[in-house]
Amino acid sequence: MGGNQRHQKIREALRDRSFVSVKDLVDLLDASPATVRRDIDKLNEAGDVRKVFGGVASTEAGGATERQSAAPFDENRVLAVDAKRAIAREAERLCRDGDSIIIHGGSTCFLFGMRLARRSLRIFTNSMPLAAWLGEHGTCQLMVAGGDLHREPGIIQTMPVEPPAFYGSKFFIGAQGIGPSGVMESHPLLARSVEALLGCTDEVIVLADSRKFAIRARHVVYPLTRIGKLITDDGLADNDAKMLEAAGVEVIIAARGN
Repeated sequence: MGGNQRHQKIREALRDRSFVSVKDLVDLLDASPATVRRDIDKLNEAGDVRKVFGGVASTEAGGATERQSAAPFDENRVLAVDAKRAIAREAERLCRDGDSIIIHGGSTCFLFGMRLARRSLRIFTNSMPLAAWLGEHGTCQLMVAGGDLHREPGIIQTMPVEPPAFYGSKFFIGAQGIGPSGVMESHPLLARSVEALLGCTDEVIVLADSRKFAIRARHVVYPLTRIGKLITDDGLADNDAKMLEAAGVEVIIAARGN
């Protein structure tokens, strides 16, 4: 397949989705990762697409507002891993011994929570994967949400959704999408669980790699002004940084490879 054909297929892929990963493009184009990245660079330079960490995003207005469903936890955990690990490292630096914190479900929060296993902290989580890992490997004080196990999206939650009897100085949370209207999720249960936990903390700290700014999901859960800090990778676009600054959000950039 020639370069022009590959470029056209990349454009076509972005008509249906606001983000396509390098891995997906390797499969779609039957090309090497190096070839795909060169194609992305050329399309980005031409202004046809937007290069983001781990893949490519649409630059069109329609792509920017594309609705996207939540991917399973096991699929999410292999995307943008370097960025997520860097974000997790920065998030750990915000924790002080003796803190009581809340950690929501999701792949970035899972990597963050793993780093706290032997810290002197009180941790509340509704993430079944994280609770199981901390229970086996950790020495931190752990409180797990009660209720039914929802294997996708991998959280434990009462029905109807009620806030827990726990108050954390910090609430660490991921996001499926972030835009001018706020932080978004597609899964209605995740949206309701976040809403319940927002009243149980002093500060909301969002852990989101830069891909999330190209994604629009079904539910706007809370506005940008509710965020205290947002930790992302160094692929954050200037316009997204300005959007966060205008909302009063403190942005922390996690450099990959540090």
